[in-house]
Amino acid sequence: MNGLDLRPLSLGEILDRTFTIYRRHFVLFIGIAAIPQIIVLAFQLVQLALQQNHSRTAIFSFSSLAAVLLLAIVSIVAYLFAQGGTIFAISEIYLGRSTTILEALQRVRGNLGFLFGVVVLNGLAISVGTILLVIPGIYIACRLLVCVPVALIEERGPRDSLTRSWDLTKDNAGRAFMIFLLYVAIGIAANLLFTYPFSFVMIRATLEGRAPFMWLALTQVGAHIAAILTQPVLLLATSIFYYDLRVRKEAFDLQLMMNPGSVPSAPGSLPSIL
Repeated sequence: MNGLDLRPLSLGEILDRTFTIYRRHFVLFIGIAAIPQIIVLAFQLVQLALQQNHSRTAIFSFSSLAAVLLLAIVSIVAYLFAQGGTIFAISEIYLGRSTTILEALQRVRGNLGFLFGVVVLNGLAISVGTILLVIPGIYIACRLLVCVPVALIEERGPRDSLTRSWDLTKDNAGRAFMIFLLYVAIGIAANLLFTYPFSFVMIRATLEGRAPFMWLALTQVGAHIAAILTQPVLLLATSIFYYDLRVRKEAFDLQLMMNPGSVPSAPGSLPSIL
């Protein structure tokens, strides 16, 4: 995109901008997603190798537990960096500025704490809604879709970010649902292409009594490739959707024209859902 083009967008225009920006800055977004994913993949492959080379003794069980906990921590941190880095990058690009992979990831370091809180609180809210016959969980997920962009761009805490997202997405849950639906469809297609063939061969090797290590490793590689390619789609669409909601509800485009040096702050008092 050349310069700013902030105006109310239809769902089709949001998706069109998502794929246009993704295509034009493919290396940037793939790099931001790939670096954390490669680190997690390396830990997973090491863990698989250890499981192949050791017997199931008490000592190995303890080391396996430690490896699982370490992998969980690395996965969470990598997920936060990938999310935060992508949000920061699309924000810069969408507002007519430039950034690099390293700059986007470096900006996440000082925001890991409250970003973790936002992700956890968001997950809890969706989980509670899902327990209540699934549909409330889907609705809550749609209403909280922009909580991560809110947290990072407006520098809000976990509770304020969820409350702010709930307010912004009022009367827009349908568009949020369609963004989710598109991402799920793309994710399924990517996994069918990169993951399921290796999974099928791995299952056959296991049933035939052969060692499935190579196919299990290839399955992990395929899963990470699918995640690297698809994760930016949801984050790009979510960020563009966030800016569209602010343009529609807060005249964000006019605020930015009057104060082009920074992102205008949002209204202070918001109703709480918590």
